[in-house]
Amino acid sequence: MPKIDIFFDSSALIAGIVSTQGAARAILLLAEDEKVQIIVSEQVITEVERNIARKVPKALPYARALILAGNIRIVRDPQLEEVLLHQDWISHAADMSILIAAASSRVDFLATLNIKHFLEDPQVANRSGLRIGTPGDALAWVRKQLSKTGERS
Repeated sequence: MPKIDIFFDSSALIAGIVSTQGAARAILLLAEDEKVQIIVSEQVITEVERNIARKVPKALPYARALILAGNIRIVRDPQLEEVLLHQDWISHAADMSILIAAASSRVDFLATLNIKHFLEDPQVANRSGLRIGTPGDALAWVRKQLSKTGERS
């Protein structure tokens, strides 16, 4: 079975890094077991490093080790032209490149804790063509996919 591709925005990745439990952490562990592939953009890495350094500096070495371990694939941020082409996808401009990077990567799921910008407007998922939800939603979906193939999560 091909790996399941889950795009983490910075809120989901930070949650998985700083929490010892929870859905985001569980998905990171599934990535270590090579059952899923975590995908992030360059912008996500920048935001994660900045926020962890500011809020939980003791977690920064772990965050960097996790990123360098190879269980997370980093994709390039979209070009300005691509952002301008899809600016109607989401109302919050700061999240536009995250949404485009996820859509361009053809991921199976975009996991976010940014409910206000990504989930309260169901048209974001419709416009981008992405399945979008919280890490908990993503984990439930992954488990369902793995059970179809007889794999354990």
